[in-house]
Amino acid sequence: MSEGRGALRFRRLWQVLGAALVVAVIGLSLTPTPPQPLGFDGADKLEHLFAYGVLMGWYMQLYATVRARAAIAAALVALGISLEILQALGGARTYDLADMAANGSGVLLTWALLPAPATAILHTIEARLRRG
Repeated sequence: MSEGRGALRFRRLWQVLGAALVVAVIGLSLTPTPPQPLGFDGADKLEHLFAYGVLMGWYMQLYATVRARAAIAAALVALGISLEILQALGGARTYDLADMAANGSGVLLTWALLPAPATAILHTIEARLRRG
């Protein structure tokens, strides 16, 4: 629940969609030939930063306490590290400390810089659905 906004009516749906985002990041991280939408040198670091920033921003909307957000941040950073290790073990991709740094930076920058109104997107969607 977010501070001062009440419970999300479709919380379970938002949790399932968040899990789907995590599964998508895992799949894209472990596929031998991931898409390269930006296509310039170093672009993958921006993609890592963005992907983990989106995950953190999504879960910040579902869990508002500092303790919960710290746990989410830790879990996402651990996910990024684990996926890099799995890439190295799989042989088709390479282990990259810069990717780990980009993943963690996406998490931490989003947590630190995302203003409170931006963490109310799901509440806004639900309010508009109620007005129908």
